[in-house]
Amino acid sequence: MADTEGVPVVAPPPEPQAKRVLYFCTLPPEYCEFGTTSKKCREWLEMNHSELVPVIYNTGSSSPHSLHSPALLLTKKTEAIESAMQNLSTAAQEKAQKAEAAMAKKALKDEAKQERELAKKLSSPVILKRVERTKRKHVIVITGLEAFGLDLKKVAKEMGKKFACGASVTKGVGGGGDEIVVQGDLGEEIREWIEERFEEVPSGNMEVVEERRKKREGQ
Repeated sequence: MADTEGVPVVAPPPEPQAKRVLYFCTLPPEYCEFGTTSKKCREWLEMNHSELVPVIYNTGSSSPHSLHSPALLLTKKTEAIESAMQNLSTAAQEKAQKAEAAMAKKALKDEAKQERELAKKLSSPVILKRVERTKRKHVIVITGLEAFGLDLKKVAKEMGKKFACGASVTKGVGGGGDEIVVQGDLGEEIREWIEERFEEVPSGNMEVVEERRKKREGQ
């Protein structure tokens, strides 16, 4: 056995004491008012530790020291943040309202544009002009179909197959729009075919006209 005489006995260090921390939910009481169960937390605090309610929730008289308590400072800071968030939310709402108004205005413009285009389309004439090339040969010059969104090249190709004749797309005289030129005196036949083949072209918009040749001088 070892001799311990003359050796001072050192007392063991005190065991650490756990601090008293209050928890009702997952937050300390000073943070409970910012949680989702703030009402239940406050009721629990009033029943079990009523002395902390005035300190944490700033109720009753305040001493100079309580004015600078961490809980009160945190509350004031949170109130400032919430106020800023409210202002930001209001600004965001105003921005959303402006965007919604702009979209509604654009929708009205688009609708008005579509109505104008439809009115223009419904009033667009389709002219089938009978043109004499020689005394016995004629061609039909068709203008106005492009207003109804038709592909003139495809239409000309179909016409050529339907009537077994030449049909092509050419530039209009004087820089006008494209026109379909069909070989043969087929004005009425073509008008009836367009009426049956393309429902988007109103029959009342089509007209067969004849181009009169100018008489030569001396005749």
